[in-house]
Amino acid sequence: MRFEPLPVPGAFLIEPDFIADDRGFFARTFCRAEFAAKGLNTNLVQCSVSFNKARHTLRGMHYQVTPHEEAKLVRCTKGAIQDVIVDLRPDSPAFRRWASVELSAENHRGVYIPEGVAHGFLTLDVDSEVFYQMSEFFQPECAAGARFDDAAFGIDWLAEPAVISGRDLGYPDFLK
Repeated sequence: MRFEPLPVPGAFLIEPDFIADDRGFFARTFCRAEFAAKGLNTNLVQCSVSFNKARHTLRGMHYQVTPHEEAKLVRCTKGAIQDVIVDLRPDSPAFRRWASVELSAENHRGVYIPEGVAHGFLTLDVDSEVFYQMSEFFQPECAAGARFDDAAFGIDWLAEPAVISGRDLGYPDFLK
């Protein structure tokens, strides 16, 4: 695997190395030793899938607060998404900065998102599916979010969201 640092410290775009032959290919998408060598959290305890029927569905910006902050490893296994992260760590040199990458079933890339960083995505295709691995179990009392259109971040979404939940629309502006 190749780890390309993103503008948010501790976040990486992960490119698999393919072993291809006439059958197709094989590629590793997670290796505890390789992640640990980069100083990343390797304690991935829970996996989830998000299926999204409509193009331009927006989910985010989600995170969990202390004491259950979580790191995430995210891949798009069907369709395509604009994956966006926002650094919410006040002591980070990238505080309130965002980064965006395209993840798709076609490019097979993943994103590692460290603790204290919010995550969201916008689907670019119909029937897009996103696979998550998380370092913490979901704790409803620690679930939090920030507005996807908050001026404090100025995220440049590739399209206007067509579908977004009331919960995601109801997050307050980020004031820290």
